Amino acid sequence: MARTATPPGKSAGPHYRVSAADPKRHRYAVELRIAHPAARQAVSLPVWIPGSYLIREFARNLDSLSATQGKTARAIRQLDKCSWEIDCDTRHALTLRYTVYAFDPSVRAAWLDGGRGFFNGTSLLLRVHGREALPHHLTVDAPADGGQWQLATAMQAIATDRRGFGTYAAATYDELVDHPVELGAFWSGRFTARGMAHRFVVTGAPASFDGARLLRDAQAICETEIDFWRGCPRDLTGDYVFLLNAGASGYGGIEHRASCALVCSRADLPRIDVPLAGKIDDSAYQALLGVISHEYFHAWNVKRLKPAEFARFDYARENPTDLLWFFEGFTSYYDDLLLRRAGLIDDAAYFRLLTKGVNQVLQAPGRHVQSVAQASFDAWTRFYRADENTPNSTISYYSKGAHVALCLDLTLRHEGHATLDDVMRALWQRCPDGLLREGDIAAALEACGERSFDAELAAWVHGTDDLPLEALLGTQGVEVARDVTPLAQALGLRVDEDRGITLRVVLDGSPAAEAGLSAGDEWIGIELKAHRGRHTETAAWRLHHLDDIPLLAGNASEITALVARAGRLLRLPLALPRPSTTWRLVRPNERTGTHAWPAA
Repeated sequence: MARTATPPGKSAGPHYRVSAADPKRHRYAVELRIAHPAARQAVSLPVWIPGSYLIREFARNLDSLSATQGKTARAIRQLDKCSWEIDCDTRHALTLRYTVYAFDPSVRAAWLDGGRGFFNGTSLLLRVHGREALPHHLTVDAPADGGQWQLATAMQAIATDRRGFGTYAAATYDELVDHPVELGAFWSGRFTARGMAHRFVVTGAPASFDGARLLRDAQAICETEIDFWRGCPRDLTGDYVFLLNAGASGYGGIEHRASCALVCSRADLPRIDVPLAGKIDDSAYQALLGVISHEYFHAWNVKRLKPAEFARFDYARENPTDLLWFFEGFTSYYDDLLLRRAGLIDDAAYFRLLTKGVNQVLQAPGRHVQSVAQASFDAWTRFYRADENTPNSTISYYSKGAHVALCLDLTLRHEGHATLDDVMRALWQRCPDGLLREGDIAAALEACGERSFDAELAAWVHGTDDLPLEALLGTQGVEVARDVTPLAQALGLRVDEDRGITLRVVLDGSPAAEAGLSAGDEWIGIELKAHRGRHTETAAWRLHHLDDIPLLAGNASEITALVARAGRLLRLPLALPRPSTTWRLVRPNERTGTHAWPAA
């Protein structure tokens, strides 16, 4: 073995052995040994993964569960959709064996094929009831035909070979499932940020991948965030590990205490044949750096400083909190802002990113239906179960939460007593146990800002009126320019135009909604009155793209939309809207440099 360490406490807890048993059929084999089972030993698989607020029913992928004590088979009773119970002889160890189907390419579950393996413990590792607080051990076997495969995880290695296969340890079940595992022939690099070791693993990188650039930029992000918090995450003793899977498409990530799992398109990676001089102007790579910044910030804000409701996870049901506007929204505010402070983007790029987020919120009628606190609580049934009505019924706690952070930051800066940075660090000190309530946010704002912010929290967090963004941005010399929107946006539509025109979303209060257009409609053509001298006739046109309407309709103020719905053809009178506008945030050149924000 290449690496050995002392396990955390005496090993009386559960021990798991995972092998990539059948990559062609995407199945892991798992063996679980319980040294001292209860007389009626219950086990269960989580229904969700912390950081992604949706019931995912991971147990649907678990098959062939068996139980033995020595050579004696034990009967298994299923208690519910994700729990089982076994009658045991408490004098002997209990061994469970089962397989898990793993073909989910996201960061939230598990994957296995001939080229790569990945898993979260919430997808593979049964929770042993009554033993959750004991030390847990995980052994991952090297694939028999995986000569080039390695293993990467932030879990504490106990006895592993040079490729990373072997035994790992965690102090509790919560800690065990907070360490995703990557398997395969991946690229790996290392850097140090403010004395803390970091490892970056990339799976699926093409030959053009510029690993040195990614390490350099990730290091700048990590150093900026460590400086922001005035120190490394408390109790993080080993490497922090980034696990990035680069595929044909995809974007996103999920935070863990000592690592994060990320997914991107290969086209998002920096390339050795396309050098990026100075500030980064590639929007795809900017987006990748933004998600790296976001998930790393979570090492403090949500993994160590977390909602009081998350003191103990209930893995069998929803764990709602109305504070996601803070934990996800404030993190979203800082992810791009800290790219600016790290020197990776300039003011112009930052304002483009901020503009995009502002317009996303302003174009969602649901911002006047649900407060951002309500949207947080309902994340399990609304945000993570998005459909054609989602923009009308709720608001993103990521986007609007980020704007609440922006408004608080600019208010604090304008009044001159503090910044939101000071508030975040005050909360870090105020909650040594890591458990945060909204009252703590209010108290930290009052202490740093030298006045009560209860009115702002009531209006901005618990109300549904628009935020005073334009006025507050003006205090930093930022102006709002208004650009004419595409016709689809003016009509209140989101459409697919790959094969004809299919309506995906119809926004409440829009001209399209007033006309009776619905999501799922296929917009085939238009009719309008055409005047020929003293005669009026009806002209009908086949429609291939919405932007063809001005060409075909001319000065007409009303047309008839010809749509197909559920096999029926409908003629819907539609009033054409006046041009509408979107925001574009700019800071005039003569004012550049007179304000510290957003660079500091």
